[in-house]
Amino acid sequence: MTRSSAREIAVHIIFALGFDSRSAQEVLDAELTQERFRELAEELPLYAQFPNKKQEKYIRDLVQGVFAHGPELDDCIGRYSVGWAFARIPRMAAAIMRTAMYEVLYMPDIPNAAAINAAVEIAKKYEPAEVVSFLNGILGSFARTECEDVPAQTEKNPDQPQEGED
Repeated sequence: MTRSSAREIAVHIIFALGFDSRSAQEVLDAELTQERFRELAEELPLYAQFPNKKQEKYIRDLVQGVFAHGPELDDCIGRYSVGWAFARIPRMAAAIMRTAMYEVLYMPDIPNAAAINAAVEIAKKYEPAEVVSFLNGILGSFARTECEDVPAQTEKNPDQPQEGED
């Protein structure tokens, strides 16, 4: 299973949480089982392979993080969705944006561009082109305004003192 597939499974669970009164932990424990994946694989090829431990941890961290930071993430969506009332945003698009925003804000090992590109690719599977474009614009504005990727390290010049050196 790729990280993209694990991310998409996390988005499915995040989407489902919007219709469920259980906690993120309870939903994760019910959905991340071999049996549940076998059931879902009959209709969705995405579930053909069960995640390994690293992928399962990523899914759990992402779902629990989005669940814990839901109001903050929804506030961000609302601030950047110029011309769209939050209630007008399709639920799947909101789940995808919450996921990408959480990755940008709280998962520094994932480059902002990778989180946004992955969100757009997932959105293309579930939403019409106008929603995909809207989502891409919101996420791009959000990432540019809220935080920047850490710049790449430049090679050290042995002849010049580095920061902290005398």
